[in-house]
Amino acid sequence: MSARQLIHSDQQSPPKQGFFSAALDELHLAELMGLITRSTTADVKRALNARKPSLADFAALISPAAEPEILAIANRAEKLTRQRFGLGVQLFAPLYLSNTCANECTYCGFSMSNKINRLTLSPKQIDAEISALKQKGFDHILLVTGETRRVGVNYLEAAIKQIRPHFSQVNMEVQPLDADEYLRLRQAGLDGVLVYQETYDKAAYLEHHLRGNKRDFNYRLDTPDRLGQAQVHRIGLGALLGLGEWRLDSLLMASHLRHLQGRYWRSRFSLGFPRIRPAAGEFEPSVHISDKQLLQLVAAWRIFDPDLELSLSTRESPEFRLHA
Repeated sequence: MSARQLIHSDQQSPPKQGFFSAALDELHLAELMGLITRSTTADVKRALNARKPSLADFAALISPAAEPEILAIANRAEKLTRQRFGLGVQLFAPLYLSNTCANECTYCGFSMSNKINRLTLSPKQIDAEISALKQKGFDHILLVTGETRRVGVNYLEAAIKQIRPHFSQVNMEVQPLDADEYLRLRQAGLDGVLVYQETYDKAAYLEHHLRGNKRDFNYRLDTPDRLGQAQVHRIGLGALLGLGEWRLDSLLMASHLRHLQGRYWRSRFSLGFPRIRPAAGEFEPSVHISDKQLLQLVAAWRIFDPDLELSLSTRESPEFRLHA
């Protein structure tokens, strides 16, 4: 698929079959990157005034040409946020069930070769975590584990059933699963799943994922499709900022989102903006995104899809979160 086809694909009725990995195989990444770098000030202004921004408009909003227009972009995004969400902010807390992992990833503190203590919580320990989180006033939680089949669907199903009565919303960020496994977890009380692709650039992905099931690029990429098949209520996307070219990853993720929205109308979608931070293993990202560029990216997403739920980590500074 050419850049021209990508530009218009979100304005047509999408095909009803096929996972996103098949669509990605048809895209020419260098051509798409050119779409971003060739954007002009006129393209940015057109995107700001678009009633329903296209993928081409999104490319302009995240382009270098848009950096001088950051104030106008931020003001437009703020207006849309107030219209859709008011002044409300939803907080959630992670509940780490296990840091055991069978993957070797260059950037991750959980990576199997890192010499850290490993623990998988018992039901009694989970109860203690529930009590601590409730005392702090949290009512929405995110279950987090490393990626290993030793902490598989049976363990997760039991944990969700134990945790669900105590919280209004239970989401999780764990290893990718099959559609029938997601269905089991949804029936146990799971509300949503976050699954970050890390990077949509397959070459960069394989460079950083050295061993384990996570090295299967397409299986991870098609996880949101399997979540949609299982009718999971909330599907969370994200690219790890610092692995690949963040503008290209973001444009491909926008295409991924439109693919999913055209197929899985029962699900809602959210987006996270994780930036690589220091962790065990002392990984240094080769690609950096500044605070100003991250603000540009967040604002561009709000303009592209005003109804999308956007999440910022508390790893970002309070000052940045206040202004973003």
